[in-house]
Amino acid sequence: KIAHLADATRRAEFSDIIIVHETRGQPDGLVISHLPVGPTTYFTVSNCVLRHDIEDAPNFSTDSPPHLIFHNFDANKRLANRICTILKCLFPVPRRDAKRIATFYNSDDVIAFRHHTITSDVKPPADILELGPRFDLFPYQIKLGCIDEPHVDVEWVLRPYLNRAASIL
Repeated sequence: KIAHLADATRRAEFSDIIIVHETRGQPDGLVISHLPVGPTTYFTVSNCVLRHDIEDAPNFSTDSPPHLIFHNFDANKRLANRICTILKCLFPVPRRDAKRIATFYNSDDVIAFRHHTITSDVKPPADILELGPRFDLFPYQIKLGCIDEPHVDVEWVLRPYLNRAASIL
């Protein structure tokens, strides 16, 4: 049960719970719940290419956190700032010499995630190599509480059948 999982992660002092939903082995949903009190964000996952499916992916393993790049998020929109903050809080602060890069690129309200490493020390034309995975996220709900709380306020929910001229992010 989700309640048991949330209690165990609170006791172990984890900062977040990330749940990946899948259908026939293909990821199609992502839930990020910040502990201990929320928020919980729901995403649809599409165009997922896992690390072992990427051609010429290097054998790469490190515990160093990546530098984060958030591109094309409108700083004047509250929802874009909120989603940026939720995603930033998943990662610890990287070292200055870290060579990993995680990119969140917003294009028409779909957030493309890419994971790369810098393979050369030459600046500015640095060579980068994709590590994987890569996928697209489409946010559809933000709740104010943790994932195990049954009755919480909904901060934002996608209304796909309402006419809207502008992008949400």
